[in-house]
Formats: sequence, structure tokens, C-alpha cells
Amino acid sequence: MTMKRTILTGLPGAALLVAGGLALAAGQYGPGASDTEIKLGNTMPYSGPASSYGIIGKAEAGYFAMINEQGGINGRKINFISRDDGYSPPKTVEVVRQLVEQEQVLALFNTLGTPPNSAIQGYLNDNKVPQLFVATGANKWNDPKNHPWTIGWQPSYQIEARIYARYILKNLPNAKIALLYQNDDFGKDYLIGLREGLGDKADKMIVATKTYETTDATIDSQIVALQGSGADVMVTAAIPKFAAQAIRKIYDIGWKPNHFLSNVAVSVKQVMQPAGPEKGVGIISAGYVKEPTDPQWQNTPEYKEWLAWMQKYNTAGSITDANNVYGYSVAQTMVQVLKAAGNDLTRENLMKQAASVHDLKLPMLLPGIVVSTSADDFAPIKQMQLQKWDGTTWQLFGEVISGAGS
Repeated sequence: MTMKRTILTGLPGAALLVAGGLALAAGQYGPGASDTEIKLGNTMPYSGPASSYGIIGKAEAGYFAMINEQGGINGRKINFISRDDGYSPPKTVEVVRQLVEQEQVLALFNTLGTPPNSAIQGYLNDNKVPQLFVATGANKWNDPKNHPWTIGWQPSYQIEARIYARYILKNLPNAKIALLYQNDDFGKDYLIGLREGLGDKADKMIVATKTYETTDATIDSQIVALQGSGADVMVTAAIPKFAAQAIRKIYDIGWKPNHFLSNVAVSVKQVMQPAGPEKGVGIISAGYVKEPTDPQWQNTPEYKEWLAWMQKYNTAGSITDANNVYGYSVAQTMVQVLKAAGNDLTRENLMKQAASVHDLKLPMLLPGIVVSTSADDFAPIKQMQLQKWDGTTWQLFGEVISGAGS
């Protein structure tokens, strides 16, 4: 069999090395890998309260379709098996068991959501199945000692919240802060990070907190209660459905706090437009991927390459939705790890390669932001940059902030 060497264009700098030679040597294989195929399992909320994230799975499928059309990874095609879990942890457990025990996937890739991933983390680690580049920023994914088969990708929620806290301390030192957060590890990480960032001023500055459940119909009552606290700063840690509701309700009741919004809910298509783009003007968030509605990127080769891919392989996706940039970028990371694994497609080696990424530059990450991991560091992206909503797009400001310094 002839091995085709696939070059991922638009990846300048320190990309991972492709294990190689022109002739495909006999490989070492774990479940889900062979001379011709690599099976990756995935769960996405194609239905349920977080269904707006389902487009990430479709973007990833489109990226792997392009790689397969180009000849695959070292001559092997990616068989990406993505299943709906409805953002329901019991359903996630059921689906993941099927993927591992029936489909015999080599690894799980970018399974979405903090509650769903929490439900499967123990099972996958007990069975030594890689849980790669999970689609959630909870701090718990960076725990190589206790969970050596789980690794994150995006910046942690605690890092993000500390960035907001430091900004508030510097620019709004007398702030009275209200926090709305999802009642699970996702939301609680923001509370932890906010308190860490505020330090000994946290008890004085945080004047009110409210939580919501993903089964709630609305968060209107929570917003009204937070307004009643007298807060002049609002931090919203929510998934898109509830983030859009919060933006709309805050505007409609005439409340005008300085508003900080979690990065997982900044999609122009899924959040800002449904909320009413004029209602969110001035909201601050933090980003790490290039916002596709930002004109500064649209004449760059990297954006044009992404747009060409969208138009050919992800035609149902919206070019105003940064989740399509996210799916594209995390899939590129997975491809680089598979290339680095070469012909040793065992679960052990795949995990080793995922934990050996050094300063990987991806074309649609913000300048200065790289992907890096090591055996004792399972947090691939540690930098973010502040951005402000102007009614049309997110405008970056300030410098790229490292997690270590945030």
C-alpha cells in the first residue's frame, strides 16, 4: 500500500512531525485502528438545551472529510462517529459505552459539555480509552496524575474568570459584582476563578450570585433578582440559550451594568444576533480564536482558506459562527496528533502524542496563542485576549494574556 503524505496548509511554525517514509509499514494497532481506518468517537448535543453547539460536530466531520479526500492520515481514513447525547449525562454514558464496546473506537474526541464529560471521565480512564481535547474548559481536565486518559483543549473557565477579575480590579475598583452561573462544574469554575482573581476583595465586591439549571425555561427571575442587589457589574457564565436570554432581559429591564460574558457564549450567530445585536453593545468577553465576523481577518490567507473549506466541506454552517472556527481548529489539533502517532496507533501512543504537543500554531487561533502540552500539563491553550461587542462584531483590545500571568 502506498502512503500519501498529507500536508495541512496554513500551519506555520512548530507543527508536529509526521511519522513517515513513503511505504506504509506494518502498524501497531489498538481498537479502532487498522491499515486503512482510524475510528474516533464523539458525542454532541444535536438536540436539547445546548443544541446550538451541535454545529461543532458537523464542522469536525467536514474537516475530517477534507483530510480523507486528501488521502487520510498516513494512508488511513478517519471514521468519525458522532452521536447525539442531548447534553444529558445519562445519555452520554449510554452512547459512549456503545462507541467503546460496540464500535470499538480508538479514542473519544472533543466530546462536548462539562456535565456529560464528567459522567464518562471515570469510565474512560478505568478502561484506558483516550478522552482527547474535550469541548469544555472545566479545570478538572488538567489532572494527568489522577486522570491520565483525559485532556482538555480550550482555556480553562477559571483562567478566563481570573482575567475578568483582574480587569475589574484595574478599571472598576469599586465594582459591585453580580454573577449568574450554570449550577454545575462549568459554572462553579467561574465563581472559583472570579474569587481567585479578586483575592481578598472578593467577599466585598461580589454582592450577589444566582444559578440556573439547564432544564429551566428562562432565567428572567434570576436577572431581576441580580439587578435588585444593586450590582453595577454583571458576569454571565452560561451556555448560548441562557446567555442570549440574559442579554435580552438585562436590556429590556433597563439595567446597564458593565457586563462580562463567558467565552463559550460569544457566537454572533447563536447568541448575539438572537439576543438583539444592539442589546449587547459594550459586553466584554475573552477570546482565543479569530472571530469570523471581524473584518481585520477577512483578507488574510488563513481566513480565506477557512472560508474555502466552509464553502466546500461545511456548507450548512454559518460563516458568522465562531463555533465553526472552533471545530476546524480542534480538528486540526487532532489531525496533527494522529500524524505524530505514525504507525503506532495504540491508545497508549495516541495519549502520549496528545501530551507532547509543542507550540503548535493553528491558522485560526489568535496571533500569539499556541497549543502546548506535556506529560504534566494537560491544558493545551492557556492564553486569551479581551474583546468587546460593538453591535456588529467582537473587537479585540489589550494584549494576549497568558494563563500563568492571569
